[in-house]
Amino acid sequence: MSIRFLKRLSLFFLVPCALLSCGDQKDEADMVIMAYYVPGQADASDLPLEKLTHIIFSFTEVVDDKMEFRSPGAEQRLRSLVAEKRNHPDLEVMVACGGWGGSGGFSEMAADPAKRKAFVADAMSFIRNYDLDGLDMDWEYPGLPGNNNPHSPEDKENFTALMKELREAMDATGKSLTLSFASAGWERYYDFVELNEVMKYADFMNIMTYDQLGGGSPRTGHHTNLMRAEGALRSAEAIIDFCIAQGVSPEQIVIGAAFYGRSWKGVSPMNNGLYQPTKGAWKSAIVYRDIAENYVDKAGFKRYWDEAAKAPYLYNATDSLFITYDDPQSLELKTAYVREHQLGGIMFWQLSQDTETGELLNAIKKAAEN
Repeated sequence: MSIRFLKRLSLFFLVPCALLSCGDQKDEADMVIMAYYVPGQADASDLPLEKLTHIIFSFTEVVDDKMEFRSPGAEQRLRSLVAEKRNHPDLEVMVACGGWGGSGGFSEMAADPAKRKAFVADAMSFIRNYDLDGLDMDWEYPGLPGNNNPHSPEDKENFTALMKELREAMDATGKSLTLSFASAGWERYYDFVELNEVMKYADFMNIMTYDQLGGGSPRTGHHTNLMRAEGALRSAEAIIDFCIAQGVSPEQIVIGAAFYGRSWKGVSPMNNGLYQPTKGAWKSAIVYRDIAENYVDKAGFKRYWDEAAKAPYLYNATDSLFITYDDPQSLELKTAYVREHQLGGIMFWQLSQDTETGELLNAIKKAAEN
């Protein structure tokens, strides 16, 4: 019986956490490093899988109460990824269901006990068929429209029911299968989920502590900052503190990192562009590989570091452009925060957006080992 399973039982039976070594200093072996992964042209054998504990293949979605692949060719790519477990026996390969563009089928399915049962049965067949180690439910969002999705007030209880039935089906296999879900990084999301009930069934809650600002924001700021700071709308620190205050076990919390940036145009040079009015988004998203190669102290951009927020940003005073992003320095600090606060680990969106040399993942791995 796994330690993870014993810790989950403690939520039901109030087993003292000390008996399960919950208070031990978290080392790299205890810290999950989860990569969301959208398959591209790279072969699975070329991925830096030795640096991960989990890789989450993205995405499937709910279609007619079944888990279906979103894109052509995904099935073979998933099988190729799972085959790499022969070379990386400690790696867990999971599949994410939903996402921003694929959550439209959740509400109706979860609302009907028969449809929910059918989905859970199909999800279990999916796990067996592809020899997976778990699932990540990425419903964006229960009780909220997200990307103009169907939703209802009953989503709150129905999400709990879905997670409960998935957990029970997973445990019935006798295997230590991982069940996680992606949560928003802002407090209002938690008004629409039964947080402490859901956490009885989830191994991890992957908090999306990114996209805290986007192109629609009337002023610049950080989209994935670690710490609270004057002027910052949100932070990873604030939402993690909030969740722990609600009763979530720190070891079930996975902090989020972004392998991409957000940007604005028409930005005033005051404060080197930070927390200044904008004239809208410059680009919808910029992958870190592009940021590192083309913008960090290049093309008129200068890198700045916000010590309060523990976050970098770029400003081009000539063209009035601003970019917010994560970099190796901020990711080392996020990973150190996980260790210091005994969190479950760190995840990021998404693996293929790193540089060819793996700057960002290397920074996470280095900090996890220190």
